[in-house]
Amino acid sequence: MHTGKKFRLYRPLKGITHTFGDEWFALKAEAFARFFGTPTFLVGQTIAVIVWIYLNIVGIVKFDPYPFILLNLAFSIQAAYAAPLILLAQTRQAERDQAHALADAQHREDLDDAMAERQTLVEQQSEQLLELLKQNTELTTLTKQLAERIETLTLQLTERGLPEQPR
Repeated sequence: MHTGKKFRLYRPLKGITHTFGDEWFALKAEAFARFFGTPTFLVGQTIAVIVWIYLNIVGIVKFDPYPFILLNLAFSIQAAYAAPLILLAQTRQAERDQAHALADAQHREDLDDAMAERQTLVEQQSEQLLELLKQNTELTTLTKQLAERIETLTLQLTERGLPEQPR
């Protein structure tokens, strides 16, 4: 099922090799096996069987009279070819599914690695921020102590009667 939508992060699988290869026969056999399960095939086959039986019962032609041995032979031949073709298609689909699962697992591993790197960076930045906050707190405490000391010295100078200096 192809929607025509383009995905930013989608990359086609590279290096996938099928058991039956990508030759013309394998691709056509898979397409034919997929066709077996479609409503078009089922309706077409039903119509062909009804027409076959009708033509032979009514007597328009008599190439396969009741019990319709040629029709049974046709179904047997169809089943003989359909089964291996369906198995071929299932095998190829299973290989594609496995390749997609492996690609998805690799993508999840890459995401996990990237998240771990980001987490490490966040922890480092948090440690740096805490250190800066500690330094800021120490500087604020020193500034407060200096301001108190200046105020004390200013009061002492004022009590001794020394004039304050113009600013």
